[in-house]
Amino acid sequence: MNDALDSPVCLRNNVKVLGKGSRVLMFGHGFGCDQNTWRLITPAFEAEYKIVLFDYVGAGHSDLSAYDDKRYSSLEGYATDVLEICEALNLQNVVFIGHSVSSMIGLLAVNMAPEKFSKLVFIGPSPRYLNDVNYPGGLERDELEELLDIMDSNYLGWSSTIAGHIMGNPDRPELADGLATSFCSTNPEIAKKFARVTFLSDNRQDLPNLKVPSLTIQCREDFLTNDDIASYIQKITPGNQITFLESSGHCPHLSDPDSVIRALKSFLQSS
Repeated sequence: MNDALDSPVCLRNNVKVLGKGSRVLMFGHGFGCDQNTWRLITPAFEAEYKIVLFDYVGAGHSDLSAYDDKRYSSLEGYATDVLEICEALNLQNVVFIGHSVSSMIGLLAVNMAPEKFSKLVFIGPSPRYLNDVNYPGGLERDELEELLDIMDSNYLGWSSTIAGHIMGNPDRPELADGLATSFCSTNPEIAKKFARVTFLSDNRQDLPNLKVPSLTIQCREDFLTNDDIASYIQKITPGNQITFLESSGHCPHLSDPDSVIRALKSFLQSS
């Protein structure tokens, strides 16, 4: 395993392996974050599971020189990275746990190589962020373009403003401050491109093809997604179930980790 961690793939994505178990949990972080975002969740699973953490190219301590405009012009490029990590570490029966955009990256990875995965967890997922006919994505195209234009012109200012909306929990400003710091530590040029790929993606057609059981963990008040989207995912995805949390915000693994841990343990223990 140590030799594998020194492979070009694992160095590219700053892969870390924790835990003692034989079953594998692989955690994928959301936009503007890195593997450190899972710090409140992973200790609850280290005694029973092997835990695989990584940074997408452009985030955390990944190899920025590995960024390729063509490869990462779609979420499929990031999903290919996930599969290459699985191959490098010889992982099987992986439970992929993805936050936000990583939910859809995980979906794509599982659909590309279903034999490598046993379950999939979506935390705050959205298969499409734009409204469409009979689909409440949440944003109109002009609203999204304005959001992206502000990001292009003033990334640091955008980061500080948007972090509070995404995190929610205004009575706990330290959470938003931590997220803003994470945004600001991400390479801004890559982050801008990743944001466009994320917010302009449409993975609705990929959900019905999922071949493994899945869980959606959804907060009741979420700036980027909502109960209707979670219910939409359940309706068209075979074997999907939902756990609604009473907590608010888009990052319950940071704002309400105990509830996320309980939901994960229940799902992992189910047949």
